[in-house]
Amino acid sequence: MINHAEIDSELIPILDQVADPEIPVLTILDMGVVRYARVKEKEVLIKITPTYSGCPAMDVIGDDIIKAFKEAGYMAKVELVLAPSWSTDWITERGRNALEKYGIAPPLEAEADKAALLGGQKIVKCTLCGSTNTKLVSQFGSTACKALFQCEDCHEPFDYFKCLK
Repeated sequence: MINHAEIDSELIPILDQVADPEIPVLTILDMGVVRYARVKEKEVLIKITPTYSGCPAMDVIGDDIIKAFKEAGYMAKVELVLAPSWSTDWITERGRNALEKYGIAPPLEAEADKAALLGGQKIVKCTLCGSTNTKLVSQFGSTACKALFQCEDCHEPFDYFKCLK
């Protein structure tokens, strides 16, 4: 759980059922996009921050949140919050582990990320064999927030979730 979000504890099990539509092994809590969730009687206000400006998944996430709360007996309203902007630092440890198991290398620190994306260092770990003998194939992977890498040892391609600060 991210420590700078304001979430009523009784809402966590409901929010933890809502998956990221682009990376279904992650919940919206794993991704750290939930900024605020408070309940007053049976009405809930949830504020979410997109992973990047124009992220196409946010409408789906909003609809999924409303559906999950309706099924739990609540009326929910979802608001988009743009500031502070989302950071990959908000991805939980559980989320980082889930990304790697799913085949997406979790984000590095900002300086290491720049070096890897500019071809300066081979530090992005292959999600299949664990080697760091990898190379950048494309700045953009299956979505704009990922880059495509290939392992030079096992030759498998894999996505890398780019660091955003």
